[in-house]
Amino acid sequence: MDIKDFKAGTLINGAGYKYFLPEKINHSYVWTDETINKLLEEASLKIGELNAFSRFVPDTDMFILMHISKEAVVSSRIEGTKTNIEEAFFEENEIDPEKRDDWKEVTNYVKAMNNAIEELKNLPLSNRLIRDTHRILLASGRGKYKNPGEFRRSQNWIGGSSINDAIFVPPACDELPDLLNDFEMFLHNNKIKTPHLIKVGIAHYQFETIHPFLDGNGRIGRLFISLYLVANEVLEKPLLYLSDFFEKNRTLYYDNLMKVRLQNDLGQWLNFFLTGIIQTATSALNTLKQVTDLKASLEKEKIMNMGKRSKTALELLHYLFEKPVVNVKEVQEKTDLSAKAANDLVKEFLDKGILREITGFHRNRMFVFDEYMNLFSK
Repeated sequence: MDIKDFKAGTLINGAGYKYFLPEKINHSYVWTDETINKLLEEASLKIGELNAFSRFVPDTDMFILMHISKEAVVSSRIEGTKTNIEEAFFEENEIDPEKRDDWKEVTNYVKAMNNAIEELKNLPLSNRLIRDTHRILLASGRGKYKNPGEFRRSQNWIGGSSINDAIFVPPACDELPDLLNDFEMFLHNNKIKTPHLIKVGIAHYQFETIHPFLDGNGRIGRLFISLYLVANEVLEKPLLYLSDFFEKNRTLYYDNLMKVRLQNDLGQWLNFFLTGIIQTATSALNTLKQVTDLKASLEKEKIMNMGKRSKTALELLHYLFEKPVVNVKEVQEKTDLSAKAANDLVKEFLDKGILREITGFHRNRMFVFDEYMNLFSK
C-alpha cells in the first residue's frame, strides 16, 4: 500500500457515542515522499553509530539502567507523575509518603522494562509479552485497580470529562481481539519488506489508537518502541527511548497521532516519528560519550591518586555509575568495608566533589553522584 492511500479507520455508532474503528495494518507499505527517505536514511545511520558505540565501549551495560530510569521518569511524567530521576533510585522508605504513588509508578516502569528485555530472550514480542509487561507496570500505585495485565473489557476514552465530550474514543472492547491479532501478525510478518523503523512507527500509532488497556497505554506504547527495536536487532542494546522527545514535543505528538485518524496522514506521523529517532539517537550517543569521558577523567584525576584506597574507591565509582544515589550502608555492603572505613571513603568522595549529601541529616544520609546524574537531566 502506498501510504498516501492509507485509510486510518471509520467512526462507528456506539451506545450514545461514536468510537473509532481503525483499519487493519498487516500489509506492506511504500511511499514516494522523499522526506521520509531522507529521514529514514539519517535515522538508520544514527542507530548504526549508537550500536557501534555500545559494541566497542566495554562498560555500556553499566549505563543502561540509568537510561531506563530516565525513560521511566519522563514517560511517567507525560501521564502526570511527578518523580525526579534522583528519587527513582531511592528505596520506598526513603520517599515522602505523599509521593510514594508517583515513585511506585516510576519504579514499576523500570521493573517492567527490565523484565520485558529479559523475557525477549525466550519469548517473541507479542500480545502475551505486552500483557505481562503491563501487569508489572500497574502492579502497584494508582493503576493497580485498572486490571493490570488484562486487555480492557469496557469502553475507555481520551480527553474530556466524559465519553460524550472526549477528544478521542478508541474501538469498542469487542473489536479488540481481531485488531490485536492483526497487530501481532504485523509485528511478525516476514513477508512484509517495510523497514523496521517505519514498521515500528506504524505499530506505535496503531497500538495507541487501539488503546487496549484501561490505563497505561501511553507508557506501554512508548516502552514498546524500544522493545521492538531490540527484538528485531535494530538496536543491539536498549539505549534508545523516545519519551523525552515526545514529552518535549507533547502537543505535536498528540496532534500528529490525531492527524492520522482524522486526515489519514500517515506520512506526517512517520516524518515526526523518524525525526524523534534521529534526535533521540543523537542525544543518547552524546550522553554516552560524555559518560565515558567522565568515567575516564575521574579514574585518572581523582581515584588513582587515593593511595591504598584506590582499588576500593574504583569499585565504588563503578557502582555509582550503576546506582548514582547511595547511603553509607550500601557503600559498606558493596565494598566489604567496615562501617568506619565506608564512612571515610564516602567522606573522601565528598571532599573530592564526586558525591554530594542531599538530605541535610546527621544520620541516614543519602549521597548523589551529581556530575553523572546531570548528564541525564538535560
